[in-house]
Amino acid sequence: MHVKQKQKLEKMENQEKGTEGAASTKPAYIMVQMNVKSFEDLNQQYAQFAIPILHKHGGQMIAGSPLPKVKEGDWNGNWAAVLRFPTMAAAEAWYNSEEYEPYKNLRINELQSEEGRVVIIDGM
Repeated sequence: MHVKQKQKLEKMENQEKGTEGAASTKPAYIMVQMNVKSFEDLNQQYAQFAIPILHKHGGQMIAGSPLPKVKEGDWNGNWAAVLRFPTMAAAEAWYNSEEYEPYKNLRINELQSEEGRVVIIDGM
């Protein structure tokens, strides 16, 4: 069997199983915990600029609250958010983009009173 025929056969088998491109089509989520110095500054200096960049990369803020209900462990922040992206690649592209970089640095270095937490998780 030629290489191209074998690749075509594997592609057809994966399509039948529903696994072709599964990893690339799973959503990704970014969870954020931070201790904001000033919500007014966060909105004026960060959110109004960062959110359009988020949308440009296919992201959505699906949850955000200054009062998350902590069920286990320590919570040092006054803001929690969950962002959803269509893929892990889109989430990474947003977080590492040159366009977002100055706002990320502002958030990290000036708008938080202590180190926050940002994690990216594969969706199911």
